Amino acid sequence: MLNILVCLKQVPDTTEVKLSSSLTLQRDFVAQVMNPADESALELGLKLRDQHGGKVTVITMGPARTETMLREAISRGADEAVQLTDSAFAGADTLVTAQCLKAAVTHLGGFDVILCGRRAVDGETGQVGPMLAAMLDIPCIANMTEAKVEDGKMQALQLTEDGVNTWQTPLPVLLTLCEWSHRLRLPTLMGLKKARSAKVQLFKPADLGITSCGLKASPTRVTKVSSSPVGVRPCKKISLDEVIKALEEGGMLP
Repeated sequence: MLNILVCLKQVPDTTEVKLSSSLTLQRDFVAQVMNPADESALELGLKLRDQHGGKVTVITMGPARTETMLREAISRGADEAVQLTDSAFAGADTLVTAQCLKAAVTHLGGFDVILCGRRAVDGETGQVGPMLAAMLDIPCIANMTEAKVEDGKMQALQLTEDGVNTWQTPLPVLLTLCEWSHRLRLPTLMGLKKARSAKVQLFKPADLGITSCGLKASPTRVTKVSSSPVGVRPCKKISLDEVIKALEEGGMLP
């Protein structure tokens, strides 16, 4: 039996994103969808539950409208849903988001497997999953394409620039899934019925013992956004010496 948590994020269904006066993404009046990589995470969670028994809980942090995404996840097979929603959460950067999720995981009693998308299309940082694992002090394997549990251990395939790595680690563990690595199943009639009547657990900061969160507690700010074709990034490989030199020149090393 596995107790599985899947972290979901609702993202704008467009590449034309804009910043508000508070330097947060403008999301009003834009269609919202489940983040593609999170779809892979949800499908893997459902497969692991189907194979080993247990339950899949989905969680998100966002405005009230994200409830529709959670109910969609239930219609596709998730067992329970948790929503962190309050105006105080608004504008949280990746660090504060991970801290809030950590508080929720602790409050809910912990999980055997935590699954996240490797990155969100509206941020592209890939930071929340690994930071959450570090805060929970559990192993993290990022950029996953396949995973299975055997003899109480997670075996997973990790996509790298040079090929694929195979990892094995005891539970609990956090994995981040590559987008489109698992095709999310369609809703069922029974699932749609369950989603309509399911109770979504709602948590505000005080419920989780959080005293500071959101934009004010976030040490980073987004000052500019831009779009690029899918799969195209203006990146280049540099050596470790070049990285250290750049950090020294920027005054970022002690």
